[in-house]
Amino acid sequence: MRILVTNDDGIYSPGIAALAKVATQFGEVRVVAPDVEQSSMGHAITATRPLSYKKSPIKFEGIDAYRVNGTPADCVALGTHLWTKTDLVLSGINLGLNLGNSMWHSGTLAAAKQAALLGMRGIAFSTPVGKEEPDFDKLAPFVEESLRLLIDMKDLCLVNVNLPQEPAGIRWTRQSVRMYDGKIVPGMDPMGRKHYWFTVTPLEPAEEGTDRWAVENGFVSITPLRLDLTNEEELKKTQQNQSYANT
Repeated sequence: MRILVTNDDGIYSPGIAALAKVATQFGEVRVVAPDVEQSSMGHAITATRPLSYKKSPIKFEGIDAYRVNGTPADCVALGTHLWTKTDLVLSGINLGLNLGNSMWHSGTLAAAKQAALLGMRGIAFSTPVGKEEPDFDKLAPFVEESLRLLIDMKDLCLVNVNLPQEPAGIRWTRQSVRMYDGKIVPGMDPMGRKHYWFTVTPLEPAEEGTDRWAVENGFVSITPLRLDLTNEEELKKTQQNQSYANT
């Protein structure tokens, strides 16, 4: 199995090294990641300038690794073009959770989505980060267990995995869609110029069975996703209403 590993935190992130190390247990691994941090980039692609890649300045324990002057989605598109017959794309381990509505702007998940758009399987991994770096050695067995579970489930083309700092088990979950408060936090740079930070805070408690609920209760959250965003229920209603209007 050929496995491409990428992220949105950049080639220097300890999370991508940890994921690539676990991935070597399942196949031949190559790392292709952004040359700088691309967090919250979403599914942006570079269309106004050419992309290039270079050998990674840091070693990945015998794994070929490259850095790209582009977004996470760019890395998957370019990486799978250069490394043909890629079977699986892994993205992460992101320094920060990608739960609920944060999926919409996650660069980590976008890399997995890009794989699915290109006809491959994509799995995104994320974990919370605080003042100290996550203990990736402690998370490694749960990353491995998640991969063993998911690799055999070939019908799942797009999956989002979130790991709490001290996992107690694994749960299958759905996406939490509770609203959040998008706050603008003003500040001042050293030159006395105003600047602003955009932050989000959930407004409601997590519903049981969702990704947020699982992580808040110490479980690894595995959420199967799909590319089709169609609201089937509303589509059915509007089609019915339209048919009535035409009679």
